[in-house]
Amino acid sequence: MFPSGRSVMKNRFAFSFHACCAALSAVLFSAGCATAPLNTVSQYSTIDALLAGGYDGSIPLEKMLDYGDLGLGTFDKLDGEMVVLDGEIYQVLASGEVKRPPLDETTPFFNICHFSPDNSFKLPPGTKSKTVKRIIDGLMANPNLFYAIRIEGTFKTVKARSVPAQKKPYKPLLEVVKHQSVFTFKNIEGVIVGFRGPKFIKGVGVPGYHLHFISKDGKKGGHVLDFELSGGNCAIDQCDNFLLRLPTRRKYFPENIESVPHDALDQVERNKH
Repeated sequence: MFPSGRSVMKNRFAFSFHACCAALSAVLFSAGCATAPLNTVSQYSTIDALLAGGYDGSIPLEKMLDYGDLGLGTFDKLDGEMVVLDGEIYQVLASGEVKRPPLDETTPFFNICHFSPDNSFKLPPGTKSKTVKRIIDGLMANPNLFYAIRIEGTFKTVKARSVPAQKKPYKPLLEVVKHQSVFTFKNIEGVIVGFRGPKFIKGVGVPGYHLHFISKDGKKGGHVLDFELSGGNCAIDQCDNFLLRLPTRRKYFPENIESVPHDALDQVERNKH
């Protein structure tokens, strides 16, 4: 039985999208590009690879910083949550401790950009995460682009999480987050950084909002599950370029990527389990 014309076109689009991303990555990285251009979200590996257990770091943090100064991700063996703010890297461990990792440490997954905001707005007391996202959605010129986000201020509450380092054989991320550490911070100054990805990026990246938090003193943080502000400011940077770099060695991609449940990302990112 032959596939329908619609299926063929869909598959061709998916192939073309991934091929273009890989080709752009190959050109920039093989040319020894010292930095990514502005308005570019750079990503290493894919979110489905991470969901399937691709936790072995294979690119140094020092190299990651060539491509931006604001971002998020994780570390070798999934050892905590990464926050990149003003070019500084923070590692939020499952214990709640925040470290400044050495630049020769490696990462299996990250999103990063050179943050250059196009728009900013004040956030009054009592503004909750859903409201902030609704405001950003309303300001977007095109929902099919990427948006980098920086929210700075005093937070009435921040609910965040981190995960412990894993041992082989690695379990899928959906199993790992069942044993996550959840932190609730109150009346705390800090910054939330992250991205809003377009819907069509599913499988490669994170559609919708992906946010991480670091306190002003650099001692608390994690993957953001929810928050409410006492007051602050939000800045957004529209990014119309997406640079995807893939690990060159096959061992860094789990063999069971195709078995990732369709709703696994939503459960992992939004704590819906």
